[in-house]
This record gives sequence, structure tokens and C-alpha cells, in this order.
Amino acid sequence: MKGLILSGGKGTRLYPLTFTSAKQLIPVANKPVLFRVIESIHDAGIDEIGIVVGDTAPEIKQAVGNGSRWGVKITYIHQEAPLGLAHAVKISRDFLGDDRFVMFLGDNVIQGGISRLIEQFADSSWNSQIVLTEVAHPEQYGVAELDEEGRIVRLVEKPKVPPSNLALVGIYMFDHHIFEAVNAITPSWRGELEITDAIQWLVEQGYDVYPYIHRGWWIDTGRPGDMLEANSLVLEELQPHIDGYVDRESVVDSRVTVEQGAEVINSVIRGPAIIGRNTRIVNAYVGPFTSIYHDCLIRDSEIERSIVLEHSRIEALPARIQDSLIGRHVVITQSPVRPKAIRLTLGDYSNLGLL
Repeated sequence: MKGLILSGGKGTRLYPLTFTSAKQLIPVANKPVLFRVIESIHDAGIDEIGIVVGDTAPEIKQAVGNGSRWGVKITYIHQEAPLGLAHAVKISRDFLGDDRFVMFLGDNVIQGGISRLIEQFADSSWNSQIVLTEVAHPEQYGVAELDEEGRIVRLVEKPKVPPSNLALVGIYMFDHHIFEAVNAITPSWRGELEITDAIQWLVEQGYDVYPYIHRGWWIDTGRPGDMLEANSLVLEELQPHIDGYVDRESVVDSRVTVEQGAEVINSVIRGPAIIGRNTRIVNAYVGPFTSIYHDCLIRDSEIERSIVLEHSRIEALPARIQDSLIGRHVVITQSPVRPKAIRLTLGDYSNLGLL
């Protein structure tokens, strides 16, 4: 089997972070989501992976390289515009050939990986396997309707009146018959070739499409709240370790990871949390479900249930930061200049909450 990762989206729902960075490279528990997807595919025994890229291709190529660090071979496939998931399959034919493959959205995080799914599909005669999970708002996703025997009746993309609460997770497995489907369907009202339409075509043509219902957690990290939730869930699964320096005055509980080169001075860190390499935590409090990426400084401040990206600095704040996504090279400080005032430089689509 081969792997196909879709990593061409613009990430508009994560503005302003994605103005300057691919959404798939935003870290969850200090590891880019795209890296987690590559690891999941490799752990399932697949070593040939195609990555569909768009406008952010240079950044993704620089971060991922040729895949050798994971023991896989990466092939990049350029998509000229976001024309749909089925379009991404269509343009990947030369790479995929007639091999069976798994398609994984590059901004999804799933509990437990996909090794079991891949093994199940590889040993089957199914033409496709789709992954479903129960969600609270199915109208935001592709939705599957099953009959009493658990077979697929129909699939519909973002229905106003959902036929069920079973959403398609961003993981799909196909054999070569999917190319018949993507060539047969037409663009939706969104102007995209929908993968739901392609799978529906397979069902209508009598091909065997098996619905697997995932019972663990799954997160589409397309929104800031989703990123924080994914970060919290992944942090709970980490095996904590202390590779950096923690001084005697600090209190760091057993659910905290301190990466190599990091320093914790006179501070309290309550896990699950992770402190990135070469980051300094000084006279500070870092609360549960917080990820501080590499080369940051947190001094005389408090923060919890947040993600801080690389090379950012937070100093001498009078109030605790929480439930926040803080981008790269950000500086947050309390100004000593009087009269006291709030002084801001905010990019487009920023969201600021003040006490």
C-alpha cells in the first residue's frame, strides 16, 4: 500500500497564524500535526507517501524534506488550487498507480493511529474503507447514512438536515476503482470534486465500501478551539520525561515533559504540559494542557491550556493567559511607561480578549 496526505489547504479558519505558516505545521504537543500523520502512516507499515501541496509547498517541503528522518520516501504532488479532495486523488494517479492506498488529511489527529485500519483493509477484498465517528454537529462534515445492517446507504457533504450523526473522519482507504469514481463525478456547488460524491458513486456502482466506526477521539484541527482540544488530548498520551534543567526551587509534577536545552527556574509547572527545547521558564507558572514550543521565554507570568509557538516571549504580565494560541516571534509584556495604557500591534483576523 501507499499513503497520500492532503496538505494543500490555506487554513483560513486559523488566521492569523496561517498567514505566514501552513496549518499542517502548527504543533500539537510540540510536534507539527503533519509530522504526526506521517508517523501514523509509517507505523502502519507504509513507506511510500505522496503529499499533495498547494501555495504553502515551499514551507512544507523545507520542513518535511525527503522523509528520510521517518524512514519513508516522500513524493510531492502539486495541486494548482483547492479543487476538492477527489481532485487531489485524481491528480495523484501517476504516483499511486494501481496500488491500494490510504488517504489522510494532513490537519487531522486521531487516537490510536491507523495501523489496525490498514491491516484490516489490506487483508480484505473491500474496494474502499471509510472511517466514521459520532459528532455533535454533523452538518459541518460529510455525513454517512447506514442501513439496519450497517451498510452505507448514502453519503452527503455538509447537509443542512443530516441523515445521521456519523461524520467522515479525514481517513479513507481505496483501491484503483476510486479513479473511475473521480473521473465520473462533476464539481459540487462549491466548485470542488467532493470525495463524498466519489464514494457515493462507488456505492451506487456496487463496489464494496466498508464503514468503520471509530470509537476514540478524533480532531480536525481547523479552528483555534480544535487545536487547543487536540493539544490537550495528545498531551495526556505523552510519556513524560525531563531532558532539560529544573532547579531545586521549581515544582514540576510527573506529567510534565521538559525537552533538551530547556531551563525551568523558580517556577511551577503542572501537567500534562510540555516545555520545548531551549525554552526558559523563569519565576513563572505553567498550568495543565499547555505546550510551549522551542526557543521561548516565559518570565514572571502565568499561562495554562494554551499553545505558544517558537521564539515567543511572555514577560511580567499582571493576569494569567489561558485558552490561547500564541504565534511565532510574539512578544507580550507589560509596559513600564506611564500613563498606563494598552499598546497593541495586531495582524488581520486577530482575536484579543482583555480583562
